[in-house]
Amino acid sequence: MMDRRRFLQTSAVAASLASQGQLEAQPMWGGPVLDIHLHFRPGADANFEHMQGCGVTKAVLLTRSVDEEKTKVAIASHPDSYVRFAAADVTKPEGLVALRKSIAGGAIGFGEIKYHLAVNSAEMQRLYDLAAELNVPVLIHFADVPQFEGEGTFTSPFSGLPAMLKAHPKTKFIGHADGFWANISADFANDTPYPTGKVKPGGLTDKMLSDYPNLYGDLSANSGRNAMTRDPEFIRGFLARHQNKLMFGCDCSCTDGKGKNQGSKQPALLGKCVARETLTALKQVTTPEIFRKLTWTNGNQLLNIKS
Repeated sequence: MMDRRRFLQTSAVAASLASQGQLEAQPMWGGPVLDIHLHFRPGADANFEHMQGCGVTKAVLLTRSVDEEKTKVAIASHPDSYVRFAAADVTKPEGLVALRKSIAGGAIGFGEIKYHLAVNSAEMQRLYDLAAELNVPVLIHFADVPQFEGEGTFTSPFSGLPAMLKAHPKTKFIGHADGFWANISADFANDTPYPTGKVKPGGLTDKMLSDYPNLYGDLSANSGRNAMTRDPEFIRGFLARHQNKLMFGCDCSCTDGKGKNQGSKQPALLGKCVARETLTALKQVTTPEIFRKLTWTNGNQLLNIKS
């Protein structure tokens, strides 16, 4: 009787997931996966194709306010597979108005926020205040080292972030990109976006995640993947220490979730899917319990997703 009951329960769950288009994502990584960093892709099912290819169950679509109606159409086709963040030009007065409107229209966070602004600029601090007022997180791109001539820096200097975390304690910050992940090492010299080799303990990112309850980390992109693989011994301890504050994301440009048309300029990612690479790396340096937190539980809890 018990075996039959368990079989019926399992079958019911499988049928439900299949109806939502989520069944394929279950066995690939041992459970459901939430991607908190999938940039909205226009076109029929372009977002969903990537998710299915790399084994992602649900994704946060990072959407510019000008693309909001297109995003809503994509979400309507797979309503159980998406939630969305909103981004707008915060250097312009109308940017904050657009963000407020997006939250009222169903967005659940701000991001990706990536502008050539100081971390403590008036524009960014107005954004931090709005995020706190609306009780939504803000996902920010940090970069102090340009990757090509003329690129500039983003939300810099990273060393100024602790003061902002302290000044805006009700704002939930999600750190992302090379500035955030390079600074897991105390000897980072602001000389390369993707440092390699052993990590020196005591890095600024490590300290801030421990010291500030309002800071979280987004594991996406080559910056996150690089951090997960450069020093496995260190990263095991790092992930264990911050197991309740880090979340998987892909920030991948491949079209099929398997590496096709990968647009990254990083040689390590040629022909590869960033989501698959990062999830594989996490599997190798975490326990199943921590992996589950990083890939599902933490994001659902922080974003208040009712899954």
